[in-house]
Amino acid sequence: MTIVPPAADDPRRPEAKRDAGDAWVVADDGTRYWGRFGAAGLLALDDERGILLQHRVAWSHFGGTWGLPGGARHEHETACDAALREAAEEAGVPRRAVRARFLSTLDLEIWTYGTLLADIVTPFEPVISDPESRELSWVPVADVDTYPLHPGFAESWPALRALLEVRPAVVVDAANVVGSVPDGWWRDRAGAASRLLARIASWAHDGVPGAALDLPDGRWYPEVSVVLEGAARAAADEPGVHVVRAEAAGDDTIVAETARLVAAGRRVSVVTADRELAGRVARVGAGVHGPGWLREMLPADA
Repeated sequence: MTIVPPAADDPRRPEAKRDAGDAWVVADDGTRYWGRFGAAGLLALDDERGILLQHRVAWSHFGGTWGLPGGARHEHETACDAALREAAEEAGVPRRAVRARFLSTLDLEIWTYGTLLADIVTPFEPVISDPESRELSWVPVADVDTYPLHPGFAESWPALRALLEVRPAVVVDAANVVGSVPDGWWRDRAGAASRLLARIASWAHDGVPGAALDLPDGRWYPEVSVVLEGAARAAADEPGVHVVRAEAAGDDTIVAETARLVAAGRRVSVVTADRELAGRVARVGAGVHGPGWLREMLPADA
């Protein structure tokens, strides 16, 4: 394996503005991969318009094909952050307009490529803001195969397409999870709930291994709803977590939130050790995990 910098006149980026990651990784057989630290791309899905595809200019690698907005990772940058940054740079994708759902990683040992599947939560129009793009277009899912695709994307598309309908969600019975550890939570229920929310937000942001959710390999970013009841309702909202404050019985609210998500096509896991509640959410189509399942994955309490 060797690292080869781009030509001085490479139009992708002026030489003075190039990042250390802007280089070719060349395998022993001569195959070239863009991105010294790997690369990443954004598979943005709009339920109404389809997939955002980039028509690559003729001089680019596999020019003339269609693929995902993406590019080389910066050193120490995560694949998720790289995909979002590159999509913003190449297609004007606002970070606030997308919600990460799944990260698939192709690992060739000498080079990696991360594909971030993200849902469009705020509609926007893409903007050509990079010399590598000839055209940007929303392509219906059923039509993607009819385009001349970048070979790497063409190879991964069948597996990625099969995952488009997989939308995981987790509903947390906060009272049950907090109450599973005798750490004095009863002296400050709102404070205990706030600490739990912060840990859950960090966990959801970092992604969950597919095996933990009985899903395919990769990192998943489930929608997370946390139901608070009683004094715990005073806990403040936490970015990245949907906080549901029960007006009456917490169990009824958990069942209602679970039913809402199932009806919306989500694959729901409910976190509770309450057997009666577990039976109720199972009847509306959810799976159930005990508090220990979640606690083992959460980061340490600050």
